[in-house]
Amino acid sequence: MTISKPRGTRDFLPEEMAKRRAVESKLRAVIQKWGYGEVVTPTFEELELFTLKSGQGIIGELYNFTDKGDREMTLRPELTAPVMRAYVNEMQSFSRPIKLFYFENCFRYERPQKGRYREFWQFGAELIGSSKPEADAEVIALAMTMIAAVGIKGDLNIGNLSVLRHLISQITTESAVSDQIMRFIDKKEYENLDAYLSDLSVSADLIDKIHKTVLLSGKDGFAAVAGARAVVGDLPELNAFEKMLTLLSAYGVTDYTVNFGVARGLDYYTGTVFEVYAEGLGAQKQICGGGSYKLISLFGGGDVVSTGFGIGFDRIMEICDIPAEKPETVALITKSETQIDGIEIAGILRSRVIVLTDLMGRNFKAQMEYANTIGANYVLIIGEKELESGLLSLKDMKSGEQVSLNLEDLISKFS
Repeated sequence: MTISKPRGTRDFLPEEMAKRRAVESKLRAVIQKWGYGEVVTPTFEELELFTLKSGQGIIGELYNFTDKGDREMTLRPELTAPVMRAYVNEMQSFSRPIKLFYFENCFRYERPQKGRYREFWQFGAELIGSSKPEADAEVIALAMTMIAAVGIKGDLNIGNLSVLRHLISQITTESAVSDQIMRFIDKKEYENLDAYLSDLSVSADLIDKIHKTVLLSGKDGFAAVAGARAVVGDLPELNAFEKMLTLLSAYGVTDYTVNFGVARGLDYYTGTVFEVYAEGLGAQKQICGGGSYKLISLFGGGDVVSTGFGIGFDRIMEICDIPAEKPETVALITKSETQIDGIEIAGILRSRVIVLTDLMGRNFKAQMEYANTIGANYVLIIGEKELESGLLSLKDMKSGEQVSLNLEDLISKFS
């Protein structure tokens, strides 16, 4: 009987893992230079952590279970809520802003398709404790810098929910109703939106203002903001949004679209929101999304604003051309009589270079063939004559050049 991997999961073999680690290392190098510290949260959490954030409807998308203590648990479907829970449990006394990042696997029970799996990886950041436009600008600039670092040109769309929230507040104070309106906008289901608003007896003038808002979009961000003011007046949030756009230009982020129709579809987002799209992914073209939000109060903390984003690492890998890092490899060619010496020499060299020794009892010719098959950069021949003379034969497998070196020179070569 053959047991297959679960649906929606993948096996990553060494070559693919080398590519993934190369991309991961570039993302880590950027975010650490911006002063963000890594956090790791449990793979499973209490189910309530996610239903508090997203409602009971999310349970159908989760890998949830009852543990042996009869507690309702779930594998994490995302990482923002766990990080906010960790803040409430462990970090409320920390100086603000708190700048965190994570790179972990998540789990969702949904139909697998291109760029969408039941087990997937998310690279994200959370900046906790600042409601200023400076925080929004840094987070967006950081996301775009990370995406650029792996050779991807993302199409950045920035919105601000204050305008839609202002209009929706004139319709209802019920969160369930406002959430449904935002979902229709997020999915661009405008006919369903109109029907829903009509059922709520919303005036034609207010429906028209909502339509004008979601269609406000353009490369000139300040012109788009002026258009928003024409709909709702001079909201203070729009002044902060304009300052954030000015700050973005200082970061060198100038190629974007301001789009007031970006809704993110989740009720905890409060102000600036953004999404990044990339070509080559079909319908699942979003590679990054985020914005400012309030979640901490839901989990027992104060009224603390955060700004963050999540990068879909698997979608990045679909279109990223960064090659795997291939460090130099030396294959040791030994005989049974020189095996012990070979192991000792390998131990000396391994602090400087990858070293492989024969584990199959192959003869000299077979060891050479194996070294060639695996793409070793060098073979180091350790025979009885080499040991007697103190000169080891090092062959460059690409050029075919062979030189004799003593152990000290050999160590120096790979230092």
